Amino acid sequence: MTQKKILVTGGAGFVGSHLCERLAQDPNNQVFSLDNYFTGSEANHVPNVAYIKGDTVDIAKLVNFVPDMVYHLGEYSRVEQSFEDIETVWHYNKDGIFAVLEFVRKAGCKILYAGSSTKFGDGGMGRSASPYAWTKATNTELVMNYGNWFNVPYAITYFYNVYGPREISTGKYATLIALFAEKMKQGLPLTIVSPGTQKRNFTHINDIIDGLVLVGENGYGDEFGIGSPEAFSVVEVAELFGGKIEMLPERKGNRMTAEVLSAKTKALGWAPKMKLAHYIQTLKENAWHNI
Repeated sequence: MTQKKILVTGGAGFVGSHLCERLAQDPNNQVFSLDNYFTGSEANHVPNVAYIKGDTVDIAKLVNFVPDMVYHLGEYSRVEQSFEDIETVWHYNKDGIFAVLEFVRKAGCKILYAGSSTKFGDGGMGRSASPYAWTKATNTELVMNYGNWFNVPYAITYFYNVYGPREISTGKYATLIALFAEKMKQGLPLTIVSPGTQKRNFTHINDIIDGLVLVGENGYGDEFGIGSPEAFSVVEVAELFGGKIEMLPERKGNRMTAEVLSAKTKALGWAPKMKLAHYIQTLKENAWHNI
């Protein structure tokens, strides 16, 4: 049987590395990663994956084979930070998507695009709330147009606040669950951006990967949301961790709610298995043992 060549952009990042790991477990897959290591890390490299270093803008020069499938995860993905990083956001998300879509059009392969659930935030008002949200929302439209204009087979997924091993826990691009875990280990107060009542559907990385592989193999079209139905406010998450809470001023682009559109993903047989409260309890127990 001929091996299937699969390219994952952003394959050294948090979500991408887990996807590469899962795909590489199948002996019928030959897995490649294209990553510029902006938030990705060589520490996230996994066995049986070929790693290519570079920007998605240069995909046609860097990838010298024709893939059967491209999972396009390699884009800038932070809301609040995107205001000060707007040139980077444009380069990675707008210049990048055009290069990737041209590449898959010429390769004649399917693309799975990792959209952003921010576009569903606050009843659809969230799509223009930040440079990040707007680039991701308009990219989904371009992916759909390439499908209509050039018969490019595509599926668009939406993640909801992914957490789990390999999350970034420190610095400007840290994500909430890992940041809280790190602060808890150090005995520091848990910092919450006001008002703290903003709700998020935290979804474990294993559930995200289950959904990604399923949609990659069987899904076509838009609105494949991969999100836990359980919603927690940021204050409620902090309370699950315990400890002191410190409120920070409000920030631009911070949505209050987002609808989880997971019906199409569930129709393929997907269901989330992991619970946030259980994961946090495990983190706390491990931190306690390490003291």
